Amino acid sequence: MTAIRNVQAELSRFRLRVLVASLVVLTCFGLVATRLTYLQVVRHEDLRAQAENNRTAIVPIVPNRGLILDRNGIVLATNYSAYTLEVTPSRVANLEQTINQLAQVLEITTRDRRHFKKLREEAKNFESLPLRSRLSDTEVARFAAQRYRFPGVDIKARLFRNYPFAELASHVVGYIGRINAAEKEAIEESEDPANYRGTDYIGKLGIEQSFETQLHGITGVDAMETSAGGRATRRLASQPSTPGNTVKLSIDIKLQKLIEDMYGERRGALVALDPKSGEVLAFVSKPTFDPNLFVDGIDQENWQLLNGSIDKPLLNRALRGTYPPGSTFKPFMALAALHTGTRSAGTLINDPGYYMFAGHRFGSPENERGGIMDMRRAIVESSNAYFYSLANELGVDTMHDFMKPLGFGQITGIDIYGEVRGVLPSQAWKRGYFKRPEQQKWYAGETISLGIGQGYNSFTMLQLAQATAIVANNGIKHTPHLVIATQDASTRVSVPVAAQPAQSLGYKLAHVEFIRQAMVGVTQGGTSSRVFAGAGYISGGKTGTAQAVSLSKSEKYVASRMEERHRDHSLYIAFAPADDPKIALAVIVENAGFGSASAAPIARRAFDYWLLGQYPNDDDLQAVSKGLAGPPIGKPRLATDVNWPVVAASAAAAATSAAASAASAASAMVRAAPAAQHGSIPASARRLR
Repeated sequence: MTAIRNVQAELSRFRLRVLVASLVVLTCFGLVATRLTYLQVVRHEDLRAQAENNRTAIVPIVPNRGLILDRNGIVLATNYSAYTLEVTPSRVANLEQTINQLAQVLEITTRDRRHFKKLREEAKNFESLPLRSRLSDTEVARFAAQRYRFPGVDIKARLFRNYPFAELASHVVGYIGRINAAEKEAIEESEDPANYRGTDYIGKLGIEQSFETQLHGITGVDAMETSAGGRATRRLASQPSTPGNTVKLSIDIKLQKLIEDMYGERRGALVALDPKSGEVLAFVSKPTFDPNLFVDGIDQENWQLLNGSIDKPLLNRALRGTYPPGSTFKPFMALAALHTGTRSAGTLINDPGYYMFAGHRFGSPENERGGIMDMRRAIVESSNAYFYSLANELGVDTMHDFMKPLGFGQITGIDIYGEVRGVLPSQAWKRGYFKRPEQQKWYAGETISLGIGQGYNSFTMLQLAQATAIVANNGIKHTPHLVIATQDASTRVSVPVAAQPAQSLGYKLAHVEFIRQAMVGVTQGGTSSRVFAGAGYISGGKTGTAQAVSLSKSEKYVASRMEERHRDHSLYIAFAPADDPKIALAVIVENAGFGSASAAPIARRAFDYWLLGQYPNDDDLQAVSKGLAGPPIGKPRLATDVNWPVVAASAAAAATSAAASAASAASAMVRAAPAAQHGSIPASARRLR
């Protein structure tokens, strides 16, 4: 019995084990079936896409960046294709050793190594980074023969930005540079981050930055079939990129060059506007810089030269430099008096050569004539005493409220980034600007110097030019703008950029006309009459001299005894022709003394070109660039006689488009054909000086 019970117990345990095993097997088969169902049904599309991705690679096609043209179609920014030697750090076992071995095949300089190291610090490890750019045909072939030795190293075709005129108008055009971490984060948070896939560069300054969306274009893609080793074998599908739009500026690059040449080595800024539209005809900031230095990433030596220079060539003085306007402020003060009824044009004020207020003597230049002044004579002869007393009568807040609509101390709204506001003082401004209560109080004596454009007054040349254009245009205000049209790169259809609506400031025409005629008197017998002698047109203007540093009561200003950077600034505002103004400008030459000595001659030559089509001769140009007024221009040669390096817009566009197509195709197939022909720089894109 015991044996039978043991057998039965064993059978029971066996059956239990069989049952458990069966359940385990069934459960496993159920799990497998469930997993298979999940993979084959639920995740079918996802896994199919992954499998397809293992067989194919999506290669972004970087769009051809749009051109930048001046108002006459001269190309200011273009592209060309060339090959670069690129390294993907994550695919290289020993990076330093690989670079040393590459240096035995191709020339790799210390600068190349430093630049590559800097890029590595900013980029992710799996990104392809350029080690050498613009390889020659011989270098491409040499590397192709040795390529098997360097896994993770490739030759890629890329488009490079080129600024044919280098330093000319660099603050306006701007430059592109490699996308940094902050910009990459902004792109990832944008509405279309995929549009920058494969793009390494972005606009950093000027038009390149402000019109990045229009210039960049739309990224295309190539679907490539790849081998197990990741080599491209054939193209499966393609969606071409859409080139960026061409951006056409309102500036005349010949006028821009003329003015920049006249500055020579001096510092300063000039803004010239069309008073009837707000178009910017010239936008000069001196000194300038070469934007081509930034395209591949500027090296440390050049960066130190630019960033550490006492002349601050990277500062856009026309947009961000603020200065006291000096006596160029006086016509606007006179208009304020007429508009508010504080004074009439015939009100007579005695100018003894100084103005006394609360026991303090406010002086005038020693060469000022003085005497009995009405408003016109006070503007023509630039009477300080007249405008000292006018400032006292108006008061700081009345001046502020009148000058604000003219654009002083305000953002004009020009279509490039970085504009600063400057300072248009008022009692409220002072309370907000200073921290200590005793500093926040406005003192009546502070008002006096505002009347001659000194004191807290601090404006940009853009603001001063806009105010001058408003007076020239009978009190009608236009927003300054640099871009007048964009052009589709494919259809060549040009679309004008709508300007902001004009605004009337509500001045009486008789008041504005009086100010204009007083400014005409400045050029026809006043402080700038010598400079404009013999001109083939009548212009209106106003000279100005502004302090760069303050002097104590006991100090006397003697320019020759002062350090150059402590001397007064030379300013001039003007419009022409007087009866129907087509150009208005504001110009400053830093530390150059009286406005009639340095700033006014630059305005004269700008007008001669714009109104008469004339360039100054070489001797006169050299005299102005050295800070000498020189004789009246007389009859200079025509601009067409100047050896001007003109770039044909249509030819450049065609060459750039072809370069982009070649670069896109080569970028997709370069692994399969690394020894393809090197893309050359088109003639239209070579730097012209």
